[in-house]
Amino acid sequence: MSGFWDAIGDYWWLIFVLGGSIGGVARGIGAWNERRAQRRLERYRIKQEASVARAEAQSRGRVDAAAVQAELAAAVAEHERADATWFAYETDLATLLDYPMLVDLREPLTESFHRDRSRAELLRPSPDSVDHAAVRSYRDAVHAYSTSLAVAEQEARRRRRSDFNPLEQERLARAQRLLALAMNDAASGEERRQAYARARSELDGLIALPTAGSAALERRVQAAIAAE
Repeated sequence: MSGFWDAIGDYWWLIFVLGGSIGGVARGIGAWNERRAQRRLERYRIKQEASVARAEAQSRGRVDAAAVQAELAAAVAEHERADATWFAYETDLATLLDYPMLVDLREPLTESFHRDRSRAELLRPSPDSVDHAAVRSYRDAVHAYSTSLAVAEQEARRRRRSDFNPLEQERLARAQRLLALAMNDAASGEERRQAYARARSELDGLIALPTAGSAALERRVQAAIAAE
């Protein structure tokens, strides 16, 4: 054993030679460990940032979808109000004859509102749509329809039957009375049928009654006749 320590004693100077190398290795290992720890922290930071970004994007998506749905609901409500205004004329043919301009497609204002009405209906998206571009196009079309209808209605009320000569105005007045009789549930089916036929004859060459309103009235007249 003493020989071992004697040998060590003979090479004590190696401590200074090897000490620097061992220290360098230790420092290298420490630096590597530190870099590895930093890389782990960086990967964790990136992962956390990505997770936050995804959450924010999902949140924005939900907010955007809700905003689009709210915009669509407002457009649909405006569309329904405009339709209700028009359907009140379309289904009450006797009242419509007070404002015949609303069915005279030779009038630019009338043609415009009927065209805008068709376009708004064509562009109506599905109720659950979140396509902002489609909803925006629909909203704009509905606004155009609502506006053009209001303008046409105002002008029709201002002009009433003034576009027609005295004889034509008399025909419109007779047709209006006949249509009122045709829509009167107290009248007999045959009376209503004859009144409707005469009203159509009076209006021939003057104005064309709306298809939906005419069809609804014809069904009511036929039902009255069948019930007798």
